[in-house]
Amino acid sequence: MELKIEIAGVKLGVVEADGVRVEPCAGECLREVEEVCARLQRELTLDSIARLEAVRLVREMFRGWGVDPLRYRPSSEALLRRVVQGKELYRISNVVDLNNLGSCETAWSYGSYDRGQVRSPVALRLGGAGESYEAIGKQVWSVEGRPILTDAAGPFGSPISDSTRTMVTEGSTEILTVVFAPAKTAEAELLLHLERHAERLTRFAGANETRTSVIAA
Repeated sequence: MELKIEIAGVKLGVVEADGVRVEPCAGECLREVEEVCARLQRELTLDSIARLEAVRLVREMFRGWGVDPLRYRPSSEALLRRVVQGKELYRISNVVDLNNLGSCETAWSYGSYDRGQVRSPVALRLGGAGESYEAIGKQVWSVEGRPILTDAAGPFGSPISDSTRTMVTEGSTEILTVVFAPAKTAEAELLLHLERHAERLTRFAGANETRTSVIAA
């Protein structure tokens, strides 16, 4: 998948997975999610989340794009706050639940997409005047001035909220995961988490081939 960055302050981590089975997260998959969430609940409070280096850098990244991270909260921080409040992560599917788990562990936003619905090339840029899409769990969502992933058919994802057009469903077998990490993130650290995510997709979603890469501006 060809992907380029047209805005500053970010590194993108990419995981492509083939032969995936999208199904409920259960058994060992669910246990892994619950164990990590329980640890985060023990280690963090709502006040301490804001002091995490990764959260601070993500907020700095948003401000560099002209986006207020308190008004448009990064999806990673919203999920982490949910976990620390003692609420379960949303139960969607193995692929989406693992996506959210990785986001909580790193405080970086993860977006998972049905690669079969994405038309290469893909670019990360700021949304233009009048651009919008139908977002998951929302009605039409304006992306003007917000960081978005776009393909040949238009915008489809962001580190805030993703679209229904490329969302992962039970029929998805090829998955594209994009991790939005601050530019100051060490490439070795980002690769470590990409490999962990790829391994989980293999172990818990049956992926028969995975590929990881890092893209810098």
